[in-house]
Amino acid sequence: MANPISIVVYPVKDIAKAKTVYSTFLGVEPYADSPYYVGYKIGDLEIGLAPSNQTIISYTDTEDIQASLKEMTEAGCTVSSEPKNVGGGLMVATVKDEDGNELGFRQQPK
Repeated sequence: MANPISIVVYPVKDIAKAKTVYSTFLGVEPYADSPYYVGYKIGDLEIGLAPSNQTIISYTDTEDIQASLKEMTEAGCTVSSEPKNVGGGLMVATVKDEDGNELGFRQQPK
């Protein structure tokens, strides 16, 4: 069974300006609004904004973030961000494919 993408995070230079643009584009106000992350819920998909110079990162939810990272490294990826708690027990991690694209995993608190 395929893992659906659950969140897409866009890197932005100015989060306040980006919030205005994305609120207008998506037609909704953010459910999460902080200096380090702005998040919108669109059905089952979350659109996030984060101040960063990185690339767009798509995340999929996983029950076991360590197992997912192991599977991806065995498939040829390299871990670019080890699992870290980003608040309330929510864990995130990313890998890079051979072309430098970042793919993310998100594990909900247990």
